[in-house]
Amino acid sequence: MKMSEIVLTFSEYEEALREGKLLGLRCKDCSKITIPPQAVCQWCGSRNLEKEELSGEGVLETFTVIRVPPEGFEDEAPYIPCLVSLAEGCKIVGRLAYDAEKASQELLGKKVRFVKAHTWKGDKFSPPRSCPLFEVVES
Repeated sequence: MKMSEIVLTFSEYEEALREGKLLGLRCKDCSKITIPPQAVCQWCGSRNLEKEELSGEGVLETFTVIRVPPEGFEDEAPYIPCLVSLAEGCKIVGRLAYDAEKASQELLGKKVRFVKAHTWKGDKFSPPRSCPLFEVVES
């Protein structure tokens, strides 16, 4: 692989999310996953990466409910950003598809799965962006 070759761009990552696929980069040197995509492995710094579709299955590590959103997100509140530990051993920030009024600490440690992309419209500071949307599969 050439030093300047990008295996997975952020735009390609977001496009895959919108197509229902969660992509990461597997390092051929340490075997760990980097997600979202970067130019080098987040674990060992290697550029020896390959694109891999991930299962999208994981465990909810933490979350918060946003009731007072930043500018540009007013139409989305309340919403739940979350951190998920994926089965492949990496962690990803996304959104949780769950009733914000019913969200409690009892959700921590629950199994979740990637269902689709959540795309917000953007604002005067940034363009539309997509992130993974997860749902609880165990209640």
